[in-house]
Amino acid sequence: MNLFDNIAKKYDIDSRIELANTITKELRKELKNTSDKQALDYGCGTGLVGLQLTDKFRSILFVDSSEEMINVVNQKIEKIKVNNGSTMVGDFSTEDLPDVKVDFIIVSLVLLHVQKTSILFESLYKLLNLEGELIIVDFDKNEKINHEKVHNGFTHQELYNQAERVGFKDISVRTFYRGKEIFMNQDASMFIFNAKK
Repeated sequence: MNLFDNIAKKYDIDSRIELANTITKELRKELKNTSDKQALDYGCGTGLVGLQLTDKFRSILFVDSSEEMINVVNQKIEKIKVNNGSTMVGDFSTEDLPDVKVDFIIVSLVLLHVQKTSILFESLYKLLNLEGELIIVDFDKNEKINHEKVHNGFTHQELYNQAERVGFKDISVRTFYRGKEIFMNQDASMFIFNAKK
């Protein structure tokens, strides 16, 4: 059973909701003229970020490798009556890709859990329409973090290199937020990454 299956029903604690709100606020600044676009929220968890962005897109597909997380998203979609959201269980870093093409992919606090990030970059590139955009939010490299299953953040240069290697263009990365005890109980900063196919 997926670790996230076990915590799905208890995932939405105040600190995670607060962090998701901070991320969503920054994403909304990036999303201009997107109302006719199709989006994919990869590693969506319980939809804390993506469900706040449904008004920005024509449609949004929520994807997570945890079936329980997707069950929570489905319940929320029904409860708040989201009519342009759909869901899928999937892991694009290990499996065959679905027959889906989108204009935007949002990846929020997911990369740190992905063992082979280079494979995920390739997969996300394939899922984007031409001129489609990938937006990643995650933690900057943090030497105070040490965990065998989680990256301790990323340098802007390593992300730039991985994206460029796959074929992405117009790449930009910038730190937008610093917070207390937001990454494994350590003070940390978050970046926002943009790139186009």
